[in-house]
Amino acid sequence: MPRVHMRRIILVIAAAIVLVSAAYAMRREIPALRGAPPAAFQPAAALAVGNSPPVIRFVKDPETAPALQAYDLSGKVVSKADWGGKVVLVNFWATWCPPCREEIPEMIALQKQYKDQLLIVGISEDDDPPEKVLKFAQQQGINYPIVMYTPELTADYGGVPALPTTFLIDTQGRVVQKHAGLYPMDSYTLEIRALLGLPVEARVETFVDTGQVFLKNAANATELPGVDLARLTAAQKKAALHRLNAESCTCGCTLTLSQCRVNDTECPVSEKLAAEVVQEVVGGGKPHHASGAATSKPPEKEK
Repeated sequence: MPRVHMRRIILVIAAAIVLVSAAYAMRREIPALRGAPPAAFQPAAALAVGNSPPVIRFVKDPETAPALQAYDLSGKVVSKADWGGKVVLVNFWATWCPPCREEIPEMIALQKQYKDQLLIVGISEDDDPPEKVLKFAQQQGINYPIVMYTPELTADYGGVPALPTTFLIDTQGRVVQKHAGLYPMDSYTLEIRALLGLPVEARVETFVDTGQVFLKNAANATELPGVDLARLTAAQKKAALHRLNAESCTCGCTLTLSQCRVNDTECPVSEKLAAEVVQEVVGGGKPHHASGAATSKPPEKEK
């Protein structure tokens, strides 16, 4: 099976998991992760509870957004150098992705509402030629630039776990948040207004990026979704985290166990292997799967 088609299948499945998990969480009014997730992995924006205002969460000491210079579907240059003073949404999407189609009217409305203060840049993950994507964009009335996906562009942003995935960039060109899957327009509005310095009825909190935005930062995490480290001593926790950051998940993701737990909290393979690592550290035994362990490397770029 061609790699581009396999990537499409993986992204569709991932998007479906994100949607189902979100719907289940809203229905049950509990976090979608198994048990309560670590504080660092709480949702990007929390709805108001009672008389309390909603909470907006941005990265503390955010990293500069990756360089981007490409031609959009109409032949115009899209360059990060022109983003100064604007809030930017870098939106990875595809025409064949149902939730992507669902959020397009919201993106159009946001771009129309904030005009020159906001720039949405669509990154099309379509395998179809640009002309076909342009026709779709014109039919939908998309009012923001769209460039075609490249493996290098996705790698620069640390990987895209599902479609749609949107990176939120502040007026100083720094990546302050990432949203995988559909995200409420009201929450986008709060975030955009806060970054523009406009009045918002919300509380702003910051968090250290331990993989929630850039997956490489999972190596800095002291807590991981679905991994019970509470019963470990300080020395055991250090040893366990070292192994979780050094050993690869065998689900086919090419990520470390830590990265896979952050990237896909529902992955049963990384959950099982991580639990085994913790158990072995607590028991003081040698890793029984050490021979198969290897330091993960980023996915090879498609040729």
